Amino acid sequence: MPTMYQRILTTASNPDFCQLTYDETRQWLRATWVGYVGPEYARDGATVGLEMLEQVHCRYLLNDNSRLQGPWFDSLDWLATVWGPAASAAGLRYVAHVAQPDTIVNAWINPAAELLLTRFEIQVFEKEVEAAEWLSSCQKLAS
Repeated sequence: MPTMYQRILTTASNPDFCQLTYDETRQWLRATWVGYVGPEYARDGATVGLEMLEQVHCRYLLNDNSRLQGPWFDSLDWLATVWGPAASAAGLRYVAHVAQPDTIVNAWINPAAELLLTRFEIQVFEKEVEAAEWLSSCQKLAS
């Protein structure tokens, strides 16, 4: 029977702002972000996700920001210099990023984003189903 590992991060003002689930059947980690997530909480969620990647040695991440409100996590420098190297060392290779509506172009025009692109194969999507299909195709090519 497949196993799922899950962590849900919550605050008084934003219950369940980050849900992290490792799906053993698909062999990928899914991070789903909801509501307004300030920089401190975004880092907390990214750190917990990193801990899960290290535990399961996962190569695939589906990061879903489609239900975020307000500005996106603005610490691309931290992601590129701290989180990225650690995630890469944990085995992460493919990232499917579902962007907030109307933010696809703006989110990745940044030197730090370019550094992340050197560590992983990253694709940005408008819809979760497209992101899942791409990760599945990456898995088929890798096997």
